Amino acid sequence: MVGNTGVDKGEPSLRRQVTLFGATIYGIGNILGAGIYALIGEVVGITGNLSWFAFIIAAAIGILTGISYAELSAMYPKSAAEFVYVERAFRVRLLSFMVGWVVIFSGLFTAATVALSFAGYLIALLGIQETYALAGMSIALIAALSVINYIGIKESTQANIVFTLIEAAGLVVIIAVALPYLGSVDYLALPAQVPFTAVFAAVALIFFAYIGFEDIANISEEVKSPERVLPRAIIYSVAITTVLYCLTSVAVISILPFDVIASVPDPLNAVATAAMGPAGGVVMSIVALFATANTVFITLIVTSRMIYGMSRDGAFPRSLGRISPKRGTPTVSIILVMLVTVGMVFFQDLTFVANATVFAILIAFAFVNLSLIVLRRREPTTRRPFRASPSVGTVPVTALLGAGVCVGLLFTFEPLIVATQGIIIVVGIVIYCLLGRKAQQASQRRARQGS
Repeated sequence: MVGNTGVDKGEPSLRRQVTLFGATIYGIGNILGAGIYALIGEVVGITGNLSWFAFIIAAAIGILTGISYAELSAMYPKSAAEFVYVERAFRVRLLSFMVGWVVIFSGLFTAATVALSFAGYLIALLGIQETYALAGMSIALIAALSVINYIGIKESTQANIVFTLIEAAGLVVIIAVALPYLGSVDYLALPAQVPFTAVFAAVALIFFAYIGFEDIANISEEVKSPERVLPRAIIYSVAITTVLYCLTSVAVISILPFDVIASVPDPLNAVATAAMGPAGGVVMSIVALFATANTVFITLIVTSRMIYGMSRDGAFPRSLGRISPKRGTPTVSIILVMLVTVGMVFFQDLTFVANATVFAILIAFAFVNLSLIVLRRREPTTRRPFRASPSVGTVPVTALLGAGVCVGLLFTFEPLIVATQGIIIVVGIVIYCLLGRKAQQASQRRARQGS
């Protein structure tokens, strides 16, 4: 059962040092991250001047699940959030393990690929040869951020705040320089021969730009007053980033035609250069470094906490849940995440990774929404500091809609993405059979010994 974490008395625990501001910044930093900086060109290429509307649709879909996370995170403020929610609701260890597994794998895949994106920006900015630099710089970034992750959550939060403010400032600059251009285009125009339904077809890709709010729940055990802070941080982060995304999409299409934006590899740099000259492009390249580094950083943090939480509940070997007495961070899981991420730096197709990540997260989101529906019936008397509304009987409408939309979006992906996720799930089942059951039996033995 999830309620038994298997933590012995006297063992060190994670330290609660993250405030509402820090938790909200975690969400904003991870949502902004690489999504808007890397994918705005492709989004505009699909939706043209209606890109701002596509972001609103994606935000609306995201907030449905965000509200479910808000209620569940306040009820169960634990690391390995998705695993905990599914375990409490369905009480099937293989199912909760697989949901946790796809979240972990998507995090590892994303961290490695966005690290390569960081290296690409840095190589272009420095004008050096790419032969070995791409992998070398990616690995150096992963290692450096893992060291900060190990040092402590307080230091990690401080670094995240700096990174997030810089990447948000980059979008604010784009919005500001676009003010003289506002009203110069038709903001309802689509690319030639593209139907209005293309806006909805692009939502699955755009959803990658909103992934991140759920990671707030995975630092629950390091948040002060989590029952009060977590729901607010989740909702605040989605609301703030939606405003920034919509204004940024309006800004870029006001400065450059959407077909030009879609044709360049670094659309925000091109927009900044068109509005401010070469210096603008340099500034945006520097900002993009912070944005991509921040995505890698937060992903490393929350993935290590996911592994930590699952190990403490017996889903992974207990050794992965060891905490540094001096630093108060999950040392072994941090090292494991760093090593596996370094080994995955050769996956370089960001669009493929974005779609694969969204597919995995949609699976997790669907189960989170379903978990809330089940728990409303299974645990009606459990204290709920935040409650999703409206409800029909015991069923929260937002969770029902969120689950339906997430399942529906799964059918919009290409067969290659589906096959890739299928392979990941099969690998997860093998790992569960090899390690999960043994770890669970060990956890149950410790629980009997402690009783």
